[in-house]
Amino acid sequence: MVNEEANEFLKNICLKDWTRHRAVLFLDPFGMDVKWNTVELIAQTKAIDLWYLFPIMGVNRLLKKDGNIEEVNRSKLNEIFGTTDWYDTFYQVRGEQNLFGFYSFTEKTVDGKSIGQYFIDRLKTIFEGVAENPLLLYNSCNSPLFLLCFAAANKKGAKTGIKIAQDILGK
Repeated sequence: MVNEEANEFLKNICLKDWTRHRAVLFLDPFGMDVKWNTVELIAQTKAIDLWYLFPIMGVNRLLKKDGNIEEVNRSKLNEIFGTTDWYDTFYQVRGEQNLFGFYSFTEKTVDGKSIGQYFIDRLKTIFEGVAENPLLLYNSCNSPLFLLCFAAANKKGAKTGIKIAQDILGK
């Protein structure tokens, strides 16, 4: 058994020589602890295919309706997505006219499904292939909890890996 911080442990594994090996990694993080740079390292091996149970519920909890996100939470979201672009995707500035004139406000425009699609699109920027039909997992109140997604790192095996994963995810 290994007792080490997950991002550091995965970094050490990913930095090994992967030219003659292949692997499949199932990533089931505790909360939102997996950083985007760790996911990038996995993709850069060109050998490790990834099943990732992405915590949509955790992300959604940090997204305030009015866009006023505490800096610590904004940093957490930046780390999990590897960019700050999520804010402009998840929020929209709107304007309305009332008796006192025009005013603008920021409004959250995403739900669990669109957060999941954003994450899938991010995976596509670094992996050879990503399954197009991730599985959105809901709780008993029909709120999205996790997104089970698959990404293939190896160019030769990506087509077959994606085909198999999409079949599994479609069942």
